Amino acid sequence: MDSSILDTLGVEIIGVMSPVSVCMLLVVLLVYTLSSATSSAAVGTIRTAANLVYLESPSDSATRKLEGALLNALVFVVLIAIVTFVLVVLYYYNFTNFLKNYMRFSAFFVLGTMGGSIFLSVIQQFSLPIDSITCFLLLFNFTVVGVLSVFSNGVPIFVRQTYMVVLGIIVAAWFTKLPEWTTWVLLLSLAVYDLVAVLAPGGPLKLLVELASSRDEELPALVYEARPVVSRSPVSRGSHLGLLVGGVSERGSVELQAVSQDNPNLRDSEAGNLKNEGGETSPLVPNLRDGRTSSSGGSGSGSSDYSVVDVRLDRGAQFGNGESEIVVDEEMSPLVDMLGWGDDREQTREEAPEASMAATRGIKLGLGDFVFYSVLVGRAAMYDLMTVYACYLAIISGLGCTLILLSVCHRALPALPISITLGVIFYFLTRLLMEPFVVGTSSNLMMF
Repeated sequence: MDSSILDTLGVEIIGVMSPVSVCMLLVVLLVYTLSSATSSAAVGTIRTAANLVYLESPSDSATRKLEGALLNALVFVVLIAIVTFVLVVLYYYNFTNFLKNYMRFSAFFVLGTMGGSIFLSVIQQFSLPIDSITCFLLLFNFTVVGVLSVFSNGVPIFVRQTYMVVLGIIVAAWFTKLPEWTTWVLLLSLAVYDLVAVLAPGGPLKLLVELASSRDEELPALVYEARPVVSRSPVSRGSHLGLLVGGVSERGSVELQAVSQDNPNLRDSEAGNLKNEGGETSPLVPNLRDGRTSSSGGSGSGSSDYSVVDVRLDRGAQFGNGESEIVVDEEMSPLVDMLGWGDDREQTREEAPEASMAATRGIKLGLGDFVFYSVLVGRAAMYDLMTVYACYLAIISGLGCTLILLSVCHRALPALPISITLGVIFYFLTRLLMEPFVVGTSSNLMMF
């Protein structure tokens, strides 16, 4: 039976939704903290890649704001598409080192400059007593450690995940400085672009995922990876073995080892361990002592006539859920022949690494998804907390639906469309309908 994300859906959802929730919460706190320090007029004068064509002004009409927001969103999406196609071409021609260095520079720039600006704003807002040299050293160390944590292999996964969330918070906090009309139109445009880029034939993200899968490499992008969860579903080989060792718990780690004739003490120790750990001997696996007697009188072929089933329950603990791991010795034995493994030994060797890699990979979520989820909630926080709650619930619901679809489709899916669409709908419904109703009933003492 093939493994499915549905087997561990709750753990997978929590592993993805927890960092997303933390990212959105911290962005909302930053928006509330820095909103008094930054005026809306100053925000409107900032020229970024998201408002190259039109600078929104409060005095403009609604039609003018909508037209300008549509032009800004169109230009921004086209720029993103061009950059993504350039990355695909570079990755196709194996400019992997260039892409890695570009990602390192991007992370360094975001943490050092954009993060440093937010850090200075927080220091000024709370009047923290810190000198410029100490501030520079702290920021430099934070930036360097962040770049090394994101792109190095020997770093604990929790540290890498933390810095990925920090990168999302910093970028999202800057995007919340965009004007209101531009923000909403841009979010909807990016949701449509994400849908086309991932699912449409020839889409840039679809091509990038297919290239990475064909080469069995990681995506050349900033991607948050949840902690891997090993499925409980046994492979076909393990199911056959369960029939053979009918008293052995499936929660243990089953290991088949060929017993060597030259080391009888090892046999006795294996037999003792088997009895002490509660293992049972299958009728297809003869008694160890009988095997040793018959092999001593044979022609030296007894080393491959008998096998030991060693059940070690403690090894399952390292998988977190007590899953079964089956390790088969390279030396063939009659037990392996009866299972029909002898003819497919080479195929099993080739498929084992792929199954191992699939079991150790968790759900991956692009950093852009973190950013635009948080931008939506941050923009909602500029109006009212009620809209924040509604947008948060909508985003989490959309992300849960996306994960369920991922378990059904077994392919890369865009994470923005459902969540962003629900978030925008819930924002305007709450702002236009729910908020006036709740405020009216509360002011008339009809609801407390």
